[in-house]
Amino acid sequence: MGEVQTHFSAPRRSSRVFIRIPIRASGKNRHGRRFRERCETIVVSAHGALLYLNETVELGTLLTLHNPATEEEQECRVVYLGDAGPKGQRVGVEFLSPSPHFWCMEFPPEDWTAHPPTPLHPN
Repeated sequence: MGEVQTHFSAPRRSSRVFIRIPIRASGKNRHGRRFRERCETIVVSAHGALLYLNETVELGTLLTLHNPATEEEQECRVVYLGDAGPKGQRVGVEFLSPSPHFWCMEFPPEDWTAHPPTPLHPN
């Protein structure tokens, strides 16, 4: 199965962190049946995540993510469908409202770049 993406390519609004975080996702699958499943993230950002999902969903589907570490929930929309693999299908979700603290980490702005320190006293 080839990659399926949304029809637009917007610039990133926040930095991404490659991290596996166990979460629960719930919503309706492509057959309209409610589901709740344990899954894990691949990448997270202040605006959403890329995760593995075993349920088959469609673009635009509304899901609720539950972070068991914090007991917080966040509503999101499916914006990307990737290839299926042994861990499930790669599914990109976007929070309906930005939630940088949902993942319990701080995200630097996308335009932030690290530079080597400038010497205080030139030689």
